[in-house]
Amino acid sequence: MPHALTDLPVHTVVRGSALRPTDPADCAVDTDVCVVGAGIAGLSAAVESARLGRRVVLVDALPVLGGQMVNSLIGLFCGVFGNAPEHHRLTHGLLDGIFTDLEKTGDLFYRVGHTTTVGYDEVRLGRWVEGTVREHGIRTLTNATLTGVDREADRVLGARFATRFGSVDVRASGFVDASGDASLCWAAGLPCRLPERTIYGSQQLVVENVRNGGTDTRPDPAELTRVVAAKADQYGLMRRDGLAFYFPGRGTAVLNMTHIEAPLDPFAAADAQLEGKAQADRVVAFLRAEFPDVFGAAHVRSYGLPGRRQTRWVAAQHQLSVAEVRAGTPFPDAVARTAWPVELHDAPDGYVWETFGPDHLHYVPLRSMTPPGTSNVLVAGRCVDGDAAALSSIRVMGPCAAMGHAAAHVLDQVGADGSVHVVDTADLRSRIRDNIEG
Repeated sequence: MPHALTDLPVHTVVRGSALRPTDPADCAVDTDVCVVGAGIAGLSAAVESARLGRRVVLVDALPVLGGQMVNSLIGLFCGVFGNAPEHHRLTHGLLDGIFTDLEKTGDLFYRVGHTTTVGYDEVRLGRWVEGTVREHGIRTLTNATLTGVDREADRVLGARFATRFGSVDVRASGFVDASGDASLCWAAGLPCRLPERTIYGSQQLVVENVRNGGTDTRPDPAELTRVVAAKADQYGLMRRDGLAFYFPGRGTAVLNMTHIEAPLDPFAAADAQLEGKAQADRVVAFLRAEFPDVFGAAHVRSYGLPGRRQTRWVAAQHQLSVAEVRAGTPFPDAVARTAWPVELHDAPDGYVWETFGPDHLHYVPLRSMTPPGTSNVLVAGRCVDGDAAALSSIRVMGPCAAMGHAAAHVLDQVGADGSVHVVDTADLRSRIRDNIEG
């Protein structure tokens, strides 16, 4: 029932003085663990830290949680399983809850091939992420841009973030940089690595009204690649291959058929986002024309935020090499494992795809997550240290989730005054056994 209109006074207020960069923050919080980046690596670190009884602040530059996992419409969990014929499960932790809950509601499916990948509905996954964060009492700070780091000797004491509601200082005993481009470590003055040539990202999109017409007429990956390669110039497509991930029974597909630059310059990054959508529109036009039985009535349901594969990452104690990936080097301080191929997107028209055999596993050592020069910061996800090819094989969601999970346990081990460089690896292995053994 409508209420009667009553008087609602409005006041005029003035801040008092112009805001200066040196002014104290508008808001300040103290916590045990500050996680920068709310993608799969950061969420794993934040949730596991909370389960260990730590106070956690989770910060992200986006207005919503989920990082690229949710908001770039990646559509598949990759690197969670080993290769055929056994398809062993390699990563647990946060993924256990995601897989169990989304499978119950029909919002997740398994694609079995050379390996097993797991498709998902990004809307349902986003709500699962938000519910899980609230359930664990994690304080969140979204739409937050890192503007400075307070560092004293080998410890990061705090970080300042700008939001539309004012500046925020977060002081913590330990930090996890899961930003994807090492933003916390870069702001703290720690050494980082940049590739000498562009490693391309993708503009993912979801199309709907995808038809099957009684018999499965969808192009398989080989056919799609063949037609793209033959017709790319005609349709103005940069990438000469591409993938479509169909959600069973829903008439939707996630398209991964673009290559866009992922610059760190702010204006160039904005331009890349516009270019990505233009490429995506040309992809849809191509599919509608060349595969009308399947895509003739398809249209875009949503464009993801630009996907960024490898931009800037930390120079840590150990740089994982592609030779170690190929050899499956079993590090004593391993914290994550995967069998995902070398997948290096360093050419505009295609990418390197180097697969491994049925028994292959390769590992991420803790030393690739520990930047020298600081004793209370760990990196997780796609800003850990590796050469470009090695990093391309561990930056997918399975091992990234395991890295975040391990980061939580390392910070729990070392406490408020210890060092992430001095860790009881036997105790750590016992804590994260499901992600590195069996």
